[in-house]
Amino acid sequence: MINIVCTSKPGDGLFCYSYEHCHYLNSIGIESQVVVITHHNFTIQNYIDSINEKYKTFENVVFNSYTPSMEEITLIMGRSMLTLSYINKKDYTNDQLLTLHLLFGCKLISVYSENHVKEYPLALEHYNPKEVYDLCDYDVYPVGVGKYFQKMINFSIYKPVVEDVQFDYLFLGTNDVYYKEIDKHIDKYKSHGILTYNESYINNDYNNVFAPVKNLLGLFKSYVYTKTYFDPAPRLIQECKWLGKEVIYLRDKNIQDGGPVYFERPVPTEEMYKDNINILVELIKRI
Repeated sequence: MINIVCTSKPGDGLFCYSYEHCHYLNSIGIESQVVVITHHNFTIQNYIDSINEKYKTFENVVFNSYTPSMEEITLIMGRSMLTLSYINKKDYTNDQLLTLHLLFGCKLISVYSENHVKEYPLALEHYNPKEVYDLCDYDVYPVGVGKYFQKMINFSIYKPVVEDVQFDYLFLGTNDVYYKEIDKHIDKYKSHGILTYNESYINNDYNNVFAPVKNLLGLFKSYVYTKTYFDPAPRLIQECKWLGKEVIYLRDKNIQDGGPVYFERPVPTEEMYKDNINILVELIKRI
């Protein structure tokens, strides 16, 4: 069994990447599941809804409690899945904490990300995995470690997007930092929606749409990209390119991260996706 552990919020990109990779691995006969350790502000149903809104199927997902055998492999699609659980230990139940220790104590495949540079080694020491195998997108992380590997979207399992435009511009405001930056630009974009969570930092005078959103990709014309700090793998840029929607790159172009990389990358075809994930498949077979 390959256990793809996700400790993020239900609308976050790493949850989507985790589910897509799980689906593909099962499709080629590698038994896999996403193990979601739910964020304390969200319910299991929030995660189920997030998958059902976006994908054709809901399968191979377990929540909060799982006991792996000693032979199973754990995969995290970004190092933050490890560090967030370590930093936020106090927010978890005993069952969640036990499951995290059991899963992260197995052989661990870790996709490189530079979130929490100081905390990641501490989290590794805390969970003490048997072995760690690194994968890295060197276009985004030139000084990373591991075998070259990209985070790609598996568009083949998306539900059809229905064009039903409700506003012209979409912003991403899923945390307080993103939301604060949007506030600097929003006056120029009267017909807007802000994809966010119903948190204390939101401005109720704006058109907030709370994740998960049914048929999100069909509700707007243009995506306004405003993130100000390191962005590893911006899914919405690729999703808009896939649909032929405009991306307004409204940020400092000197920022070198996944933003300019994914803005320039082609939309992954099924063949490109398979070639890339085969890097992961070969590593799993070798382990």
